[in-house]
Amino acid sequence: MRSQPLILLTNDDGIQSPGLKAAVRAVLGLGDLLVVAPATQQTAMGRSFTGRADAVLEPVAFAVDGHPVRAFACEGSPASVVRHGFLVLCGERLPDLVISGINYGENVGGSITASGTVGAAFEAASLGIPALAASLQMHPSTFLHHSEQDWGAAGHFVGLFAQKILHATLPFDVDLLKIDVPENATQNTPWRLTRLSRQRYFMRVLEDPTLASRLGDGHVAVCVDHATLEADSDVHALMEGAIAVTPLSLDATSRADFNLIRAALGLV
Repeated sequence: MRSQPLILLTNDDGIQSPGLKAAVRAVLGLGDLLVVAPATQQTAMGRSFTGRADAVLEPVAFAVDGHPVRAFACEGSPASVVRHGFLVLCGERLPDLVISGINYGENVGGSITASGTVGAAFEAASLGIPALAASLQMHPSTFLHHSEQDWGAAGHFVGLFAQKILHATLPFDVDLLKIDVPENATQNTPWRLTRLSRQRYFMRVLEDPTLASRLGDGHVAVCVDHATLEADSDVHALMEGAIAVTPLSLDATSRADFNLIRAALGLV
């Protein structure tokens, strides 16, 4: 009987992301660690299964604070790389926990379906593996660059919730936990359980859209309608400076009464 849990870590910002190293640092000593991450930046890939058909897992020298960690990189989307890692490296021993992050930029509201961070965690959850998707709030201009950040608070909460998940049996329908840490958080910042906001949160803004506008033109901005923002949502918690801990489910079925749906569709 093995004494150490297996923790697989990934990050859609790539194998070289400081956020990935911060997540590894946060769970050193909690189990056997395995890093499997995209070779390059894969932000906003969602749960897509894309990548070069001939891409393979390539060993990478990886160490945190002098501690070597078994690590592999692969040219593909986060979900593809995690899936391939399971197939190639975890045939006889699936991880006890998958940690995706720590991401450059928050993943909140209706935008999360585009998130490679959440997508990789959903891929783990689809196999029944407990998963944690962690993100640190920051300005959108930093999302695609490995800028200098203070990962201390985010790392603290990754370690905290990793321990909780490893020692808990979460209720049915809680397939993963999503954690979003405010940019100015400390280890003493309060956390709260939240719901996923229905608001989009991130918007692409084109100042003067024309038919000549290119897909990459404009900029990403945070757009929140405070009048309709749900008080129990992840966006609301983040804007109040609290850590948002959002339980997510693989079941995306609408909660509306099916009889109301039948009536709306003229089926009754």
